[in-house]
Formats: sequence, C-alpha cells, structure tokens
Amino acid sequence: MFENYKPLTEEDAVQYAHSKKEWFAPGAEMDCREIGDGNLNLVFRIADRSSGRSLIFKQALPYARVVGESWPLTLERSRIEAEALKLAARRVPDLVPRVYFYDDQLALTVMEDLSDHIILRKGLIKGEVYPRLAEDLAEYLAQTLFFTSEYYLDAREKKEKVRRFINPEMCKITEDLVFTDPYYDAETNSFNSLIRETVEAIWNDARLKKEIAHLKESFMTRAQALLHGDLHTGSVMVKKDSTKVIDPEFAYYGPIGFDVGAVIANLFLSFVSHEAHTRDRKQRETYQNWLLETAEKIWSGFEQTFRALWKEHVKDEMWCVPGYVDDVLYQVLQDAAGFAGCKMMRRVIGLAPVADLESIEDTAVRAEAETRALEIGRQLVLQRHLVHSAADLIRIAREAGEGLTVK
Repeated sequence: MFENYKPLTEEDAVQYAHSKKEWFAPGAEMDCREIGDGNLNLVFRIADRSSGRSLIFKQALPYARVVGESWPLTLERSRIEAEALKLAARRVPDLVPRVYFYDDQLALTVMEDLSDHIILRKGLIKGEVYPRLAEDLAEYLAQTLFFTSEYYLDAREKKEKVRRFINPEMCKITEDLVFTDPYYDAETNSFNSLIRETVEAIWNDARLKKEIAHLKESFMTRAQALLHGDLHTGSVMVKKDSTKVIDPEFAYYGPIGFDVGAVIANLFLSFVSHEAHTRDRKQRETYQNWLLETAEKIWSGFEQTFRALWKEHVKDEMWCVPGYVDDVLYQVLQDAAGFAGCKMMRRVIGLAPVADLESIEDTAVRAEAETRALEIGRQLVLQRHLVHSAADLIRIAREAGEGLTVK
C-alpha cells in the first residue's frame, strides 16, 4: 500500500486497515487512536464502530522515541518481535497476544487488542492482586526458554535460531543502560539528587563493578535460549484471570537467568515502592508479602516445569548425566539474582526510571525507597553466589530493604 517505510498517522492506519478486506467489513466506520506510551514505537488501536471488532497496530520507529531522532534504531527489531511472539505462541498461546499479520516494509505488526487488560506495573502500583500471575509467568518462562535452548533443539536448528535473532542494536541498549552507564557518571544517567551520595558510592565500589562486569560478559556471550530481553512489569498485561506477555523487541539468544531476573527485579522494585504507596501498615505488609511470595512462586514454578520438560524431552547423552539439570538450574538461579540486581540499580540511576518509584511525589520519601532499591540490587549482585534457593532471594530483599522510616 505504501511504497516505502513511513511513520503512520491515525489516518494512515485507518486507510491501511481498509486495504485488508479480511479484518473489517467493506466501508466500516472506524475509530483510531494512537495509544503508545512506550519508549520506541507507535501503537494504534483501531475499532469498527458497528461490530466492536478491534486490532492493535504496532509500528517500530527508526529512532528511540524517549530520546528522539538523535538516537537511531534499526527497524529490524520489529521483525524480531513479531517472530518471537509467534514462536512463543507455539508453546504458550494463551500467554501472548495473537499476531495476525506482519508488514516488513512498514515494520508493522497487527495483533490482538488487549484493551480489557492493564499494564501490570500500573496494577501493582494500585496494590492489585493477580491470582494467576506467578503461575502464568512461571509457565511462560519455562516453556519459552526450554524449547528454544540447546537442551531441546538440535545443534543445527539452535544455531540457525541464534542467527535469526541476532539483535545487536537492542542488545547494545541493554549493555549500556543495564550493565555500564549506571555505574559511572554517564550522560544518560538521571536520578534523584537526594541520593547522589549513595549513587557515588556505587560508582566507587570496585568489588561491585567487577561482579557486574562478569554479568555483562555473560549477557554478551552466553547464547542459552531465546530471551524476551526486556521482561519487566511494563511488558506484561493482566486482568484477574489472564496474563499476556508483550513487547519482545529486545529478543535475542542469551542467558536464561536474564529473563527470570528481570521479572524478580521489578517485583522487588514494587515491594520497595509500597512503603510509600500503601500507608496503612497492615495493608502494606500484606501486599509486600504477596509481592515477595509471587517472586518466590515464579521461581519454584519455573523450576518445576523446566525439570518436567527436561525429563520428557532431553535426549542428549551428556545432558542426561545425573545431576546435570541441577547444576543448570543452580546457575540460572544465581544468574537471575545478579541480573535482577543490575536491573534494579539501573532503574534508579539510569535512563527510563520506573513509575513505581517516580510516582512517589515526595522527593525525600522517594529517596528512601530508591536507596533501599539500590541496596537490594547491590546485595543481589554481591551475594548471588550464596543464593541456593528462591528463599535466599527473598531474604536478601527483606534484609536489604529494611530501614525505611516511611510508615
């Protein structure tokens, strides 16, 4: 329809929708609204006024929306996202949005409308409880990570998938914003001036930075499985009986523990933030306990399902050596702890902070929550080799998160 790539307008999106006869009735009157609030893309919701049928159009921009055209980005990430969603749908069709069409020329994905869901982060800030969350995220992680790993795929197919999902520009964002910039005085950093002393202590902590260097190397070199690559609570949509993982445009082959750690980090950030968001002590403790229990259940559910898949599907003689799966999962857990720590510190110090903390209006109160988040992150990195179970992750969060005076 369009000869070359162009960022769509609302009018363009409607015109495009009319050009595909299988989506809407001929002559259908449509409402279209650009609803994107992310950092990188345009997102349109298009609905037929008569039938109520609706679709989401997601178009990649050739630059980072959060910064502007001074930060160019490849449109290839759009293909990677669409293919990652389709691949996930083979294993967990109920846990990702359906992809109906991908237009390579426009870097445009047409997918299921999830307007009856909300972004998980927004629900957590409000103190909402989601009964299926732990079970669903554990299932998503185990299924998507196991079935794209060398433990299931033959060597040739695995290497072909690694090639197919090479994503250097998006990986470079993570390498810089998660593993580099927050740990020295980089231009991209943006943090509460009241925590500068704490931030400078992190910049000067050689022991911590050495451990982060090891984690960065792992992220850059260990192609274990196809990761979502950016699995925070803004990349999950929920309602009480449904969980949908969205936005895998950072997908690439990396260490399994990275996705697991990203989820845990964001639950821990929510845990800290509720010292301010929930003032009633009993309500606060109940909700914080639920957040930590959810993190623990995600790990235990992931481990249980991963072991079951291993037992059923692993055929390689060496992978079947007694005790090897224990070593694999032990390494994943310790990796997850370290990656979670980096994710937490990056969200306090670096570019693109989280609404959990940013929505705390009192800067002094926010500074306390941010300080606790940094300490939890720091201890997760430094103590990751001492983590033997999910209970150890929770212990670190509780111990390092103590000391807030907001009551």
